Amino acid sequence: MKMHGLGNDFVVVDARMHDRKITPAMARGIGHRHFGVGFDQLAVITKGAGDAHLTFYNADGSLSAACGNATRCVARYLLDETGKTSLHLTTARGDLAAAEVGNGLTAVNMGQPQLDWRDIPLAREMDTLELPMEGAPTATGMGNPHCTFFVDDVDVVDLAAFGSRMEHHPLYPERTNVQVAQIVGPDHIRMRVWERGVGITLASGSSSCATAVAAARRGLTGHDVSVDLDGGTLQVAWRNDGVWMTGPTMHVMDGTLTAQFLDSLT
Repeated sequence: MKMHGLGNDFVVVDARMHDRKITPAMARGIGHRHFGVGFDQLAVITKGAGDAHLTFYNADGSLSAACGNATRCVARYLLDETGKTSLHLTTARGDLAAAEVGNGLTAVNMGQPQLDWRDIPLAREMDTLELPMEGAPTATGMGNPHCTFFVDDVDVVDLAAFGSRMEHHPLYPERTNVQVAQIVGPDHIRMRVWERGVGITLASGSSSCATAVAAARRGLTGHDVSVDLDGGTLQVAWRNDGVWMTGPTMHVMDGTLTAQFLDSLT
């Protein structure tokens, strides 16, 4: 399936009924926008302890423990399939709850943010609220590492150059997702994102959660915010039970990968 959440696009493989394994080479091949299908992330659905287990790959073939918008897309698919109004999903990030909230919107609880330097992870002990690097960004873990820079105007930042450089900053031993965020009003954030292993994306669910948490920690917003991305708007609420993210999804098409194509990736 091809799906997207606000233009953050995914290939979703429903592997619950077959045992073909996805390899990093297969993920890179499927993710190529000229020689494959193209995606920001690949999501693989398998059977799990709950309603399903999700595994995520970046476009460069690397694994990611979390992908918020892909989780919402798969949740929407499973909610429609089962007729349920709530789901229990498992990921490398941990157990995630998803829910139908009406008006075509799907919510996912991405769990509590990781705020300790060890958990994000960072290279050494430090205050994660303001990192000792240019721009004094905030570090947050959402099952994957994030680095949020608060700026006066996100649209003047050369995100391609800035994001690619900061992704590989030595403070982040596993690389990082990079956000530039602007406070545009009470509990209202404008954000652009560079995703680790992908590049510039139109939206990112885990980045939206990380930015909302960072803004609340710094006293710039409350705990319930709107996040405007290049592809649209997500609602993010940091609650006692975790960080809930709500927004629309789109199931674009279903397709079949040919044997010829798959054989070329092995």
